[in-house]
Amino acid sequence: MAEHDPQLHVSVVYSPAPRVVHEWRLVLKGGSTVWQALQASGLAAHLPLVDLASMAVGVWGRKAPPDRVLRDHDRVEVYRPLLVDPKVARRERFGMQGSRAAGLFARQRKGAKAGY
Repeated sequence: MAEHDPQLHVSVVYSPAPRVVHEWRLVLKGGSTVWQALQASGLAAHLPLVDLASMAVGVWGRKAPPDRVLRDHDRVEVYRPLLVDPKVARRERFGMQGSRAAGLFARQRKGAKAGY
């Protein structure tokens, strides 16, 4: 019996906007890489405005290089660029809520110093 590369069942996921998810389920040869999965998914053909070379990619929520070898049932994720730095967004939310209504300052003990 001739040996052959095992097949990998992989999904490629891309979300162009909140609550919009595109998913492609693929069967690839064993030893396939993240880049090969992206090419096999046809993502570039379905979404021509997406530049795969400049997008960050990951496997199961962890950033991964394009030459990473995939395992069976891996989930390749294409991350869109952030519009706002998360630290800046948190600071702005905190400023809108005011110091008395947010986080540790919401339940200040009577007579305690500010910020405790």
